[in-house]
Amino acid sequence: MADILIRNARVIDGMGNPWFRGDVTIDGDRIGYVGRHLEREVGQDTTVIDAQDMCVCPGFIDIHTHAELAVLYKDVQDYKLRQGVTTEVSGNCGFTAAPLNPDTEEMLKSYLAFITPPSGVTWQWRTFADYLDAVQSSIPATNIAPLIGHGTVRIAVTGFDRRAPTSRELGQMKALTEEAMEAGAFGLSTGLVYVPGTYAETQEIVELAKVASRYGGIYATHMRNEGERLLESIQEAIEIGRQAGLPVQVSHHKASGRSNHGRVRDSLALLEKAREEGMDITADQYPYHASSTTLQAVLPSWAQEGGVDQVVERLQDSQTRNRIRDELTRPGTEPPMGAGLGNTLIASLLTQTNQQYIGLSIVDIAHLRNRDPMDMVFDLLVEERCAVGMVTFSMSEDDVRTVMAHPTTMIGSDGLYSSGNPHPRVYGTFPRILGHYVREENHLTLEEAVRKMTSFPARKIGLENKGVLRPGADADIVIFDPKTVIDKATFQNSPQYPEGVEYVLVNGRVCVEKGQFTGHTAGRVIARGNS
Repeated sequence: MADILIRNARVIDGMGNPWFRGDVTIDGDRIGYVGRHLEREVGQDTTVIDAQDMCVCPGFIDIHTHAELAVLYKDVQDYKLRQGVTTEVSGNCGFTAAPLNPDTEEMLKSYLAFITPPSGVTWQWRTFADYLDAVQSSIPATNIAPLIGHGTVRIAVTGFDRRAPTSRELGQMKALTEEAMEAGAFGLSTGLVYVPGTYAETQEIVELAKVASRYGGIYATHMRNEGERLLESIQEAIEIGRQAGLPVQVSHHKASGRSNHGRVRDSLALLEKAREEGMDITADQYPYHASSTTLQAVLPSWAQEGGVDQVVERLQDSQTRNRIRDELTRPGTEPPMGAGLGNTLIASLLTQTNQQYIGLSIVDIAHLRNRDPMDMVFDLLVEERCAVGMVTFSMSEDDVRTVMAHPTTMIGSDGLYSSGNPHPRVYGTFPRILGHYVREENHLTLEEAVRKMTSFPARKIGLENKGVLRPGADADIVIFDPKTVIDKATFQNSPQYPEGVEYVLVNGRVCVEKGQFTGHTAGRVIARGNS
């Protein structure tokens, strides 16, 4: 007898096939049956969900997340579930919560403060395996498939030093990467626009990627530049993949800065050429024309050496502050993050003192405080000890559509959960694809959109039992109404849940029912090789 029967649904299998009308059953934490007519008896204890012509599909797999700390924050459990996300690939952009070195761990904690939940997280681990045990013990809301972050590994060995590692230090970094891969990491991630990743030469990354390659892992990269040096950065990612012998994932594929709009056609052509030459390279994308990260990232890399304490010290020194200003405002220099300070909004702040500025642009805040906008950036970084989240409007909607439709692109939220007013992608990425780009714009077919959010990312990292509706697969399932599904989060008011996602099952457990979080969490840590 089935534990759960989903009846009268439009069944979308996740593989891109046309939907068909049928039934799905759940036996424990596995899918029991998928077909047009249920041929087995339904027991008295079977829970029956009448889908009433809604769509049933595999749970969405968010290929690009920063869930490593938020997953432990138990006051917030449903912001991904209510989008239909059942699995998150965490540890992107080079940063993970482990491994920790007692000599440098405070540097890492300070740097990540802009995305640490407001009540804080108790960092009771040292190794990557210890961290995964802590996540598993917490019974996360979603399944977690981890990557190991190059930035965190580098901090554990060299802190925020702006130099190449010695041969001994590189050996230590390789050992930490190997420990993480042994613990179940699915690959290596880099954030080459962030310190200390920006201090790394290509060959350093190749050496660590070779370790991931030996375990069948991937290389996921926030590239060195997404603006005027976009194509060079794509070439570097391809070269790392070739030398290390592993698949490559280009994170949040875009072209930042007005002068670079349209260049995604060239970057996509590079991906196509590399694939023709035998390189397994793909990309992910969030469906918005604004990005989000730490405000500290606007500073030159030399000014960020040594970690947050030294950044604050430099910004409090008038001579150094002027040097930074001169470098950032030099004629011909790209505006910060490709957007300019008038198009940069404050999304989150560490202290209560400045909360009134959340949602305002840097220029607006500078006007209120009668300050120069660049000084306002420096002032906020000092006052908040660099724990400032921002949203920057640097992209073209036409580029977003171009990248989205490309066959190499899957969907990833890149969501940075925080208090305040985070980027709306945190609450709305997947319903936005289904509601806006599928139903309203007909930019993608329903089946192709679902494939980009299910079987495509599953196959990329090797989740053999996820991303498809078939007997024996994991019972991670979404039921949504294709006529009403839509995101509600906005840049002015992002903490709003979507509409039209009616049921979400994680490992066979109903976690969202009739659009509401049930309070149940049933996620698991997924280890590479045991997926």
